[in-house]
Amino acid sequence: MEYSKLISVTGLPGLYELVSSKTDGAIVRSLEDGSSRFAATRQHQFSHLESIEVYTVRENVNLAEVFNAMLASGVPLPAEKDAKAVKSYFEKVYPDLDFDRVYNSDMKKMVRWLSIISDKGIEIRLTEEADAETPAAATTPEPAETAVPEEKAPKKKAKKKEEGA
Repeated sequence: MEYSKLISVTGLPGLYELVSSKTDGAIVRSLEDGSSRFAATRQHQFSHLESIEVYTVRENVNLAEVFNAMLASGVPLPAEKDAKAVKSYFEKVYPDLDFDRVYNSDMKKMVRWLSIISDKGIEIRLTEEADAETPAAATTPEPAETAVPEEKAPKKKAKKKEEGA
């Protein structure tokens, strides 16, 4: 499973894999229990984890950067129910977080989501990063063809209308 296929669905807890999309919704598979279901766009909104950004005191950062900092810290994840423990965890792990604009509920979601992703063994990597790591031969553009002037067909002479007498 790829990080780029993970989505959050409003009104549904946890994370989902986007299996297929339709004009009126999407078929999603829960990462927690593996069940599949149809989520209608009339009732739900979908957010790709790759597109979610987090407020910081500097520029906004992608959620993947926060997840990678959480993993690299070595600090065990706190219990998601304890708001004070979650906030102090983020103060240690990612102190640049803008705690005025990132709510406790958001931090709890990040802890829960990282727990789910870690349990499934999904590598947290953005699509651009994956594209940047492909071999140079695959990404090197082919040389442009030499422009050869096309032969022009002779122009047709316009017929003049004869004026009647």
